[in-house]
Amino acid sequence: MTNKKFKNAVDPERSAVITIAGTEYELILTTRATKEISKRYGGLDSLGEKLMRSENFDQSLEEIVWLIALLANQSIMINNLKHPDTKREPITEDIVELLTTPLELASYKDAISEAMLRGTARNIESEPEGSNASGGGASKNGETG
Repeated sequence: MTNKKFKNAVDPERSAVITIAGTEYELILTTRATKEISKRYGGLDSLGEKLMRSENFDQSLEEIVWLIALLANQSIMINNLKHPDTKREPITEDIVELLTTPLELASYKDAISEAMLRGTARNIESEPEGSNASGGGASKNGETG
């Protein structure tokens, strides 16, 4: 079986990559995905608690499968928007369930966490102290110090 590798739909610093049945999928947290997660769990914080406290194995697997499909489909939709000549089919929860093992799903939890972390990361750059001539200590992000 050959691996299907697609050009990155998004900045690799914003996503995490998983491989399902030889096909790579980028997991990305978008505003749309955040809204869906909020509808289902009440927010990103509640999601983490839900995954850690799942009462039964079946429910835990169901949540991971849902998240994989949601986050992978974000990059597919971005790809289809940016590259309409090379559209990809969305991945469904059924496809994820059929083409993965429970062991793989457990390893994908790390990729889900990574995608969520990258989607919520804030890159703040500050100028070195003393480089601001006014002495006000303003950083590039507009904060004062």
